[in-house]
Amino acid sequence: MRIGELSALTETPTRLLRYYEEQELIVPGRSPNGYRDYDDYVVDRVIQIRGLLDVGLPTRIIKQILPCLDTPRAIHMPFVDADMIATLEHERDRMSRKIDCLTKNRDAIDEYLGIAHRSGPPT
Repeated sequence: MRIGELSALTETPTRLLRYYEEQELIVPGRSPNGYRDYDDYVVDRVIQIRGLLDVGLPTRIIKQILPCLDTPRAIHMPFVDADMIATLEHERDRMSRKIDCLTKNRDAIDEYLGIAHRSGPPT
């Protein structure tokens, strides 16, 4: 698929997709006319990248952990050091706190909606 289609399917600006390519987070093929040609799996990859960026992970870490998100898992750890492990543990703990907060907020909204539905529309 071409970059415009990938952009539409992932709701990601083409400029950002080019940035992901520069950071080696996604790798397009090239058609004979030089246009970028993305495989279908890149849709899921871009969604994963955006999710990881949304929780605050920098692209340098995302690049290292992306292979761990593939199926089957392919873990490549050529540059793992104590700082990287500490960073990943910190980010994982931060994500867990964010998940807990989001879960509480979702549950509060569910409760509010349940009460609102039982009460019926305002008269």
